[in-house]
Amino acid sequence: MDNAIYVGLSRQMVLRKEMDIIANNIANMDTTGFKVESMIQKTDPAEPAYTFGGPRPVKFVSPDGVARDFGQGSLVKTDGELDMSLEGKGFFQVRTPDGPRFTRDGRFTTDTTGRLVTQAGHPVLDEGGGEIQIDGEKGQVSAGADGTLSQGNERIGKIGMYAFADAGVLEKAGDNMFRNGSNQQPQIATEAKLRQGYLESSNVKPVLEITRMVEVSRAYERTAKMIDSEADLSRRSVERLGKLQ
Repeated sequence: MDNAIYVGLSRQMVLRKEMDIIANNIANMDTTGFKVESMIQKTDPAEPAYTFGGPRPVKFVSPDGVARDFGQGSLVKTDGELDMSLEGKGFFQVRTPDGPRFTRDGRFTTDTTGRLVTQAGHPVLDEGGGEIQIDGEKGQVSAGADGTLSQGNERIGKIGMYAFADAGVLEKAGDNMFRNGSNQQPQIATEAKLRQGYLESSNVKPVLEITRMVEVSRAYERTAKMIDSEADLSRRSVERLGKLQ
């Protein structure tokens, strides 16, 4: 019976982590470029607490990472001159004190020196890995679908759009950014298109997430009842054994 309780407890621990992920998805449903996440689970064979008549396999439940859906979010028109979004697979690259980072959040602005930067002040990089400089006295910035930026008739740079053969190598790095956690090198995202004056909304589907939350909550309650039942059965067995002595 202890085995069943331990397995149930392992399941509850995973359900709590899954609930945290769902809650984070819902909290970020209005975050620009946010990508919905889900829990990956696995079973871990382990020695049972005790056996009758020889060893029996016991499989505990444990988390096996977080899956991230990099699917396209809907594009919302803002008409912001420096609001940029990507249509298709790809990421903007920015420079941070901790190294290069990748994001789908195109809420760009300029700093006091005229550099194109993120909301957190990190420089947005061009295709060559350099910074993009904007002169406020040269007029409005226009952006082409290929990322080319112009002021008037003058080309001032080209926003880098990068893609990974396997986006699963990207790890969360805070501030709605990702870091490359592998040796895989990003390539120019030739199929991605830049949309000026639009922002990509998150790809979180609130109804689905709330449904998942209800399902996880009910699964947690069922597991709790099972654990209570097993604990009660174990207690009554001990009491009966005590009366026989």
